[in-house]
Amino acid sequence: MIHYQLQCAAGHEFDGWFKSSASFDQQAGRGMLECPRCGDHAVSRALMAPRIGGKTRVAEAPAVNQPVAAPAPATGTAVAGRMPDELRAMFARVRHEVEQRCDYVGPDFATEARRIHEGAVAPHRIYGEASDAETEALADEGIDIARIPWVPRTDS
Repeated sequence: MIHYQLQCAAGHEFDGWFKSSASFDQQAGRGMLECPRCGDHAVSRALMAPRIGGKTRVAEAPAVNQPVAAPAPATGTAVAGRMPDELRAMFARVRHEVEQRCDYVGPDFATEARRIHEGAVAPHRIYGEASDAETEALADEGIDIARIPWVPRTDS
């Protein structure tokens, strides 16, 4: 396996592991590589410092099923952290698809969803904002909706 430091056209750097140098070239040439941060397919090798082996012993990583101690969160609080780049890129792609394929109805989402459900308007894809109470009421009325994480645009 070969480890490369990769970079997209926007300058985001990330790691990649490949079977061979030819495997990287083939995947890059076909546009199969993607930046985990912005989804860009213009990926190339970044400048890397050579890795020189030494006699330093590296601590072993815990086995896959071995428990690892972690501090317990305070009761009643959510554990939050930085969203992994791969997940952020996936949600950015979801946002892009929704914005391209659906009509934005803003805070009128619940009203428009009801109108579609009741047949008052032709069915069409919509997205917008709704409060917890509005989404609960829509569910109680049998109106099927989905909430998705909405990440900021990468170009902002």
